[in-house]
Amino acid sequence: MSTVEHAFTIEEAHDLQASLAEPVRPGLSEAELDDVEARFGFRFAADHRTFLSAGVPIGDRWPDWRCGNPDQLRKRLDWPVDGVLYDVEHNGFWPPDWGMRPIDLADALSRARSHLALAPQLVPVCGHRYLPGIAGSQGYPVLSVYQTDIAYYGYDLRGYLRHDFCDQPLGPPPPGGPRQIEFWSRFVE
Repeated sequence: MSTVEHAFTIEEAHDLQASLAEPVRPGLSEAELDDVEARFGFRFAADHRTFLSAGVPIGDRWPDWRCGNPDQLRKRLDWPVDGVLYDVEHNGFWPPDWGMRPIDLADALSRARSHLALAPQLVPVCGHRYLPGIAGSQGYPVLSVYQTDIAYYGYDLRGYLRHDFCDQPLGPPPPGGPRQIEFWSRFVE
């Protein structure tokens, strides 16, 4: 469940963007958001769409969905999966629910890619902070992702922005705990 009950609004997103201390370009239109999703093959969560409709923060840490280099945006989208694959290859990562790990590394990486293709796409918010790209959803936690070192940086997008940019504490998890993200939540449990 989300830490708050009300929907993330454009007005609230504008207010939070004012606290970023970074330039913010005009927001993306619904058509622009749809185009980004079609070009890169993922869906924004509803609260992420609202945030980007209010404005597009610019700077090295923020993905520029309107004018950014498509290859760099693709690398940012691939970062979480690439990090898990790195740990499969170099650090022996292999979750039990994937079955027996193949002895041959190429086979192990191939099987890992197949499993990872079933996990929700993580979409960059800022730096290596990600929201799951689950269409129509809101209230999922923002994850800090570095290989399989994954932590909550906000129990929802609103909480993340307040925590990272408004110097508010992360606070306790919501009643019942943060919403679970298939596959990815295992790393923070």
